[in-house]
Amino acid sequence: MLDLQQVYARQKKLIFFLLAFCALGWGFTPYPTVFAGLALGGLFGLYNFWLLVRRLEKFDRSLSEGKKVASLGTALRFASGIAAVAVAMSIPEQFHLISTVIGLMIPYVYLLVDRIVYHVKYH
Repeated sequence: MLDLQQVYARQKKLIFFLLAFCALGWGFTPYPTVFAGLALGGLFGLYNFWLLVRRLEKFDRSLSEGKKVASLGTALRFASGIAAVAVAMSIPEQFHLISTVIGLMIPYVYLLVDRIVYHVKYH
């Protein structure tokens, strides 16, 4: 199975390609707010995924050392999602709310697709 850091590295590459696509869409289409919302959501989604990777590594270390298992930080990731939506709602002329929410979910959808492809390819 792939190491969690490898999955995170591939995830970062995808988000950077998404950000480049959003920059092109923001600059050359009549829908700049939609692409700005996707970029904002993608950045916050990547941050949430980074938090999850960091917490899972800490969780794994705690289990292997026999220590008390800490929380996986769900509240912090929820707060980050709320912050992204708050930014989009406070500046609606710059960010489209629905595309921000879609952008928040892109890393998780990509992770699901990546795992399905991995299992089909290697099992």
